[in-house]
Amino acid sequence: MTSTDPIPAVAAPQPARAIRTFHPRRGRMSGRQVAALERLWPVYGLRVADAAPFDPAGLFGRRAPLVVEIGSGMGDATVEMAAADPDRDYLAVEVHTPGIANLLDLLHRRDLANVRIAEGDALDLIDLLPADSLDAVHAFFPDPWPKSRHHKRRLIQPAHVARLRSRLAVGGTLHCATDWAEYAASMRATLDADPGLTNPYDGYAPRPAHRPVTRFERRALAAGRPIADLIYRRR
Repeated sequence: MTSTDPIPAVAAPQPARAIRTFHPRRGRMSGRQVAALERLWPVYGLRVADAAPFDPAGLFGRRAPLVVEIGSGMGDATVEMAAADPDRDYLAVEVHTPGIANLLDLLHRRDLANVRIAEGDALDLIDLLPADSLDAVHAFFPDPWPKSRHHKRRLIQPAHVARLRSRLAVGGTLHCATDWAEYAASMRATLDADPGLTNPYDGYAPRPAHRPVTRFERRALAAGRPIADLIYRRR
């Protein structure tokens, strides 16, 4: 990466949060990914630190139901869902630079207009959104932080869920998926306990056809880790 990178290495000052739900990673990028980042970031990207005030209609050029994708990874699932769902807009939030670059390249190849990418902390972005403004929040395979001393870093915990739920419109969905059995049980207990959410499946949801199978999920299944989907609606 060079001094002309579209995503600056030094972030603007932000209010301090004692505990982050993610561990930032840079990683190596292919030449194709570097080119996509340099060419396409100004078209599709924004930094969460620079997003206030946040105007989804201005970002997408239209008013449509909005889905926030927390942790879009390499972008494969985001692209497939957005391509099959053109009447909704998808805002993918990611901190992994190679994943952002790969998603930019996929968007360009598929010529999708209903996806944008935010670089930064998804919870910071959620705080910028108006209450009751989201059609759905997706959190597919967030870091399980398996060690007990790291559980405080998990995305799905009561305080974070309350923030996510507050941005959902009535009837909007919070859809989580994990391949970590202990985290799945913890997610279910946390989501069941939230007074503003209801579970239409009375337990784990059947695997929805609209969630694509990613390479990560295939590896988890090959390793014998079953996948749990949890889909809750705002009351």
